[in-house]
Amino acid sequence: MIQLHDKTFEPFISSDEIGFALAEMAKHIEDDFQDEVPVFIGILNGSFMVLSDLLKQYKFMCEVEFLKLSSYEGTESSGKVNELIGTSKSFEGRSVIVVEDIVDTGNTVEKLKAIFKSHNVKSFKVATLFLKPDVYKKDIKLDYVGIRIPDKFIVGYGLDYDGLGRNLVDVYQLAPQLPKGEFPS
Repeated sequence: MIQLHDKTFEPFISSDEIGFALAEMAKHIEDDFQDEVPVFIGILNGSFMVLSDLLKQYKFMCEVEFLKLSSYEGTESSGKVNELIGTSKSFEGRSVIVVEDIVDTGNTVEKLKAIFKSHNVKSFKVATLFLKPDVYKKDIKLDYVGIRIPDKFIVGYGLDYDGLGRNLVDVYQLAPQLPKGEFPS
């Protein structure tokens, strides 16, 4: 168990499971892009570890860019996606692979698809380490999915709770919280 701010989290997914999922994703992307140089777009802040370890497994040439978007406040999605830092690079005619740490509602993916459609990309693909299929209701295909998880709030491996937990190599889920003043039996 770990404590981040006022919440307790329990172990959920090991770094070994994450490494296996990323190696599999890299193989699938290699199969699709072995004859071209795609641009991997990391979505900050959460995807920095995912993108780094995914590209360590990817055997071919590629380019890397970053965008910063925000949609979470505490443990809840705000429902709005704000573009905080964009890119001035042209992606026209290029194959783009957006790399996400987690996809839940799909609002960020929807915003990203609109952004890259305006750039006239050759192809738009989405790679995510984690997917919450019970929450994802968009009609946008997720091309590379590492691990499907239930609708639980998780931290670690780039994911945070109010700024803490991104550096954890394993993933933790929010533990059941006791009402204030109660103690476990």
